[in-house]
Amino acid sequence: MRVYMGGRSSWELSAGDEIAQGRSVMRLLGGGRRYEAYLVWEERMLAPMVAKLIRPDQAEEASALRALQREADALAALAHPVILRGFDAVLDPPHPHVLVEHLEGPTLRELLTGGRTLPAERVRTLGRHVAAALHYMAGEGWLHLDLKPSNIMMGAPPRVIDLSLARTVKRAGRVREPIGTNAYMAPEQCLPAGDLSPAADVWGLGATLYHALAGRRPFPKPALEERFPQLHEEVRRWPSGAPGGLCEAILACLRPDPAERPTAAELFERLG
Repeated sequence: MRVYMGGRSSWELSAGDEIAQGRSVMRLLGGGRRYEAYLVWEERMLAPMVAKLIRPDQAEEASALRALQREADALAALAHPVILRGFDAVLDPPHPHVLVEHLEGPTLRELLTGGRTLPAERVRTLGRHVAAALHYMAGEGWLHLDLKPSNIMMGAPPRVIDLSLARTVKRAGRVREPIGTNAYMAPEQCLPAGDLSPAADVWGLGATLYHALAGRRPFPKPALEERFPQLHEEVRRWPSGAPGGLCEAILACLRPDPAERPTAAELFERLG
């Protein structure tokens, strides 16, 4: 078993390396700034799973461990057919990680590469599935806060993944710095002042559906000195031929005032 600290950014684990008792590496799947994801064999379940590990150079940082704990809490609290399932969390050294189900298929982001789009009916169906998940999350008192094409796996049904930023509504009310992914953040996520609510996730879904239907993000790419064009720019015009009713439902999600957006349940009905 390899254990790297002291500035190493990758675990460099090989097939057969054990990250916990009965949990061995099959292959590296990918990673981000804080995490590496490995396909692992889980002996207790006799099944392949995904282990999301904190990178070794951050594995002892209090902030990284708190974030992992939040994700573990969200995975443990939420159970819905459209939300990724979690099965275990290891918060102690040497390999802090969460264990989640392995999903087959591309992300929405992969399907939209190069300006590609989805057919209107597929966008409508996708929107209903994710709106149902958001309605459930809101009812349980949780916010996702990072809905975007790369956090939706396109299967039957599609699945919302990556709960690393998810918070209870109460804890989200204490956020005082931008949270999320710039292009898919509701205005109130850009300049949070204790006002984050389920409406922020509706905005993120609206931005995601806009991208899927139009082949581009709803707001122009910001200039170097401008991080959040959604704070003062108008939504880009739709390409010609986009279905009017679907466009109106998506644009309603992107209203600047959270109180003017539909709830997730209302969006579910509008997309029916």
